[in-house]
Amino acid sequence: MKKVTAHAVLAFLLIIAASGTSVAERIKDIARFSGVRENALIGYGLVVGLNGTGDKDGAYLFQPIANMLTRLGVTVSPSDVKGKTKNVAAVMVTAKLPTMVKPGTKLDVLVSSIGDAKSLQGGTLLLTPLKGPDGKVYAVAQGPVSVGGFAAGGGGTKAVKNHPTVGRIPEGAVVEREVPVNLSARTTLHLLLSRQDITTAVRVAERINEHLGGDFAKAETPSTVSVKVPDKFQGDVLPLMAEIEQIDVSVDVPAKVVVNERTGTVVIGENVKISPVALAHGGLTIQISTEYEVSQPPSFAPKSAETVVVPEKSVTAREKEGHLVQVRGATVGELVRALNALGVTPRDLVAILQAIKEAGSLRAELEII
Repeated sequence: MKKVTAHAVLAFLLIIAASGTSVAERIKDIARFSGVRENALIGYGLVVGLNGTGDKDGAYLFQPIANMLTRLGVTVSPSDVKGKTKNVAAVMVTAKLPTMVKPGTKLDVLVSSIGDAKSLQGGTLLLTPLKGPDGKVYAVAQGPVSVGGFAAGGGGTKAVKNHPTVGRIPEGAVVEREVPVNLSARTTLHLLLSRQDITTAVRVAERINEHLGGDFAKAETPSTVSVKVPDKFQGDVLPLMAEIEQIDVSVDVPAKVVVNERTGTVVIGENVKISPVALAHGGLTIQISTEYEVSQPPSFAPKSAETVVVPEKSVTAREKEGHLVQVRGATVGELVRALNALGVTPRDLVAILQAIKEAGSLRAELEII
């Protein structure tokens, strides 16, 4: 059964490697303009209305709850609140604020418990200011928390689905302050590539110049392309940005093999090649088992005799037969076909690729995650 699974995985890798061709992608999908980004917001809040699943040890809850009630006209001290907070949970509220978003726009927020609450299911987030890195309030969040899971049970029996201590509030925050970015006043735009690559950066600049019909774009770094704003777009650069985003560029992909040892997943890029190499692979399995036998004293044995448990250990070693196979081709397809002939499993493939890399025959970067 393992052999069939290995063949299926290796055949899948072969199909990917054989069909990999250079495909043109939109600049919008591989880069973004400098200044057009999301800004992180964070705030401390309280989720109330929980059915006994809130924080038990709420030392950091007493003062905030007392302060909130005082602002609402109810005078209490933190000691009055102590021990009465099982329906309340302290949470951190986070959101992402895009640039140039006007006040009144709604944002999705993420609510995460920071205490020992069992679940946020059914809770409501109270009014929470969300601040940026500069300490200013840019949005306020409030609303019912959607968990998408549950935690139930007691007395040693418990059932949990998904992650009940983290929830979301769709459109739960309202923007109060804008992050201003004046793009129209810019005379030069900067494109930031999602993946740093010299060849791709040069190609992006060339395609922009072809589209605009002049020498406007220049690859400054492997991840940055500068674009001078043409005269007809001065003071109105958004149409220029929209045109640039739709330009197709042939993206250069480096030769790389990515290996996940935890799951046995191997992804091989289209440009991966190997030098001629001969390889053999076998496996040694050692199994150690222990069985316990009970030895009882015979009848009329002395009183000092007692029942004892005697462990019986056995060791079994099995070595899988290995075959020497020569890989003559210089492509990853030849490698996959050769490994298919060996009948290796995905985890065996991880070890083989590492060995080929150490031998200097794998002409690609081997990344292990």
